[in-house]
Amino acid sequence: MAGRKRRGINSFNLAFLDIMFCGFGAVVLLVLIINSSAIKHRKEVFDDLHGEVNRLESQLKDGKKQLVAVTNTLEQSEKKLAITQGKSREVLAAIKNTRQELAEAHNQTLAHKKHVRQLQADLKSLDQTTKTLGAKAAANAQQGSKNIHVTGSGQRQYLTGLRLGGKRILILLDRSASMLDSSIVNVIRRRNVADNRKRSAPKWKKARRTVAWLVANLPAASTVQIYEFNTRAEPVLSSSKGNWIQISKHDKIKQMMRAVEKLIPQEGTSLENAFRAAASMQPPPDNILLITDGLPTQGKNKPMFSSVSGKARIRLFERAIQSLPSSATVNTLLFPMEGDPVAPALFWKLAVDTGGSFLTPTPDWP
Repeated sequence: MAGRKRRGINSFNLAFLDIMFCGFGAVVLLVLIINSSAIKHRKEVFDDLHGEVNRLESQLKDGKKQLVAVTNTLEQSEKKLAITQGKSREVLAAIKNTRQELAEAHNQTLAHKKHVRQLQADLKSLDQTTKTLGAKAAANAQQGSKNIHVTGSGQRQYLTGLRLGGKRILILLDRSASMLDSSIVNVIRRRNVADNRKRSAPKWKKARRTVAWLVANLPAASTVQIYEFNTRAEPVLSSSKGNWIQISKHDKIKQMMRAVEKLIPQEGTSLENAFRAAASMQPPPDNILLITDGLPTQGKNKPMFSSVSGKARIRLFERAIQSLPSSATVNTLLFPMEGDPVAPALFWKLAVDTGGSFLTPTPDWP
């Protein structure tokens, strides 16, 4: 071994190794460069994808919020739609009912108009018959002395068809505010003037003259009482309350007439209270002479509202006649008021039902 000869170093081998190591290093360097570039690219792609994911997640959250909002809005809209549909059905039902009521009211109006025309025709026929009979009776009647002196206008000191007989005759004088005039506008205007001007109202003066004419033409053997009424009813002469006055007692009759001259029209009209007062008299009247201008505006008590409809006034009238004395005849002298077209027909029917008469005096009577 010691004697073996050392081999020398070959330069070719050394150069080959250098070349191999250099190539290997170059490969490693290339791999490192390529790998670094790939990692960088992958990181960039990852960052882009991560950002895109975050953006999509944000959009998803916003979309969910919008979906919840849209869902709530849709639910509210569905609720409102349901409520609106319910109200629509109610409105349609109300419209249907209103149309039916209008149709019924129209039919009733036509029926009422037909009834009123029939009553007017009957009234005209009755008035003509009354005038004919009255003319015959006047031609055969004897002229006697009157209970009091009444001065008329020209030849108007007569009234045909009015039944003035009876043992106990009650004169009911309406002294409500409407007796101031035949026009609603003028009634409102005259209602605010002084008392002396109210007494001088033409319609009210005519009503007082009518009372005087009736008293002057009552049978000499009868008894009389005069009640004035508006919202309440009481005798014009308070000292005569509960008593029937003999027509022959001229002093008492004159006192009653002076009391009539002092009356002032005011307040509303309660025909029920007037008829109740008549029924409470003992003995009750057998003939009632009613002087009025239309249907009542209240019943026994004061109404809750200031205005009264036409239908309500008809009901008040029908309720009032239920308080009449059962044996009394009712004769009505009506001084028509505007806006009360049904009054003549109802008072005419009352006259027919009680065996009395119904008259509307001419403007220049008595």
